[in-house]
Amino acid sequence: MDYTLLFVQTLNGLQLGLLLFLVASGLTLVFGILNFVNLAHGSIYMIGAFIGASLTLWLGNFLIAVVIALPIIGLVGYAIEKFVARRLYEKDHLDHVLGTFGLILVLDTLAHLIWGPEGISVPLPGWLDGQVELFAGVVVPTYRLLIITAGLSVAGGLVWLVNYTRLGMLIRAGASNRTMVSALGIDIQLLFALVFALGAMLAGLAGMLITPITEASIGMGGQIIITAFVVIIIGGIGSMKGAFIAAILVGMIDTLGRAYLADIFALVMSPSAAETSAPSVSSMLIYILMAAILAVRPQGLFPPKARP
Repeated sequence: MDYTLLFVQTLNGLQLGLLLFLVASGLTLVFGILNFVNLAHGSIYMIGAFIGASLTLWLGNFLIAVVIALPIIGLVGYAIEKFVARRLYEKDHLDHVLGTFGLILVLDTLAHLIWGPEGISVPLPGWLDGQVELFAGVVVPTYRLLIITAGLSVAGGLVWLVNYTRLGMLIRAGASNRTMVSALGIDIQLLFALVFALGAMLAGLAGMLITPITEASIGMGGQIIITAFVVIIIGGIGSMKGAFIAAILVGMIDTLGRAYLADIFALVMSPSAAETSAPSVSSMLIYILMAAILAVRPQGLFPPKARP
């Protein structure tokens, strides 16, 4: 086995997993705290990509564009919470799904009107557009390491925010008993709006980080929201720990499956049959994993504590 290639593919899987975590963490944060199913979370990911791409082209600096775009996408999330989500909190989940599906259509149409039908490619600065030799024979793109570092930093920041800050204490209390939190004088609507805005910023950041690799394009949110739901179902709906572990697991399985499944199949079938069947099976692996976990543990790997 080529261990150098395996290491590189493992880094690719880690990168994909951390990008999935950024999207899934916002999704599970909103569901876990607000008990709100937001199908439009992928569209917020798309809007973040477009805003970040536009600012990069205007300012000529990718990192400064990301810093400026984050509060903008937070305001977009705040507006969505105030004018759409807030009116649906007391409804059942079917209303959440229908309402946010309509929001997907609205946001996709707005993106089409503002940025046009074509995608936007984002150039990286020279110092991010190179490669780094980690050790002899192992060379990885600099930008990939930036994504991994950013994802791990956000994960650590979320742990700190939720477990060691006053805002995190209020978030946990609101998730457990929002009526009691309101009775203690906490503005629960503002708290929910901040949580929703934070979830939007996480999705927007993922969109900004993936844009230099692919591009900002209409409909890109639909491609990732399905995988993000797979992640939170595997990890446990509403569990941040579960979202992190499941995202890494899904990223690794998807990447390593696409890289090695054809070679594994070639051990028991003809090379042509292996090449033909491996791509289809590799794209199914994460759904097979989800089905297997639901069969033995329907609440997911790390379900959150039940509300009183």
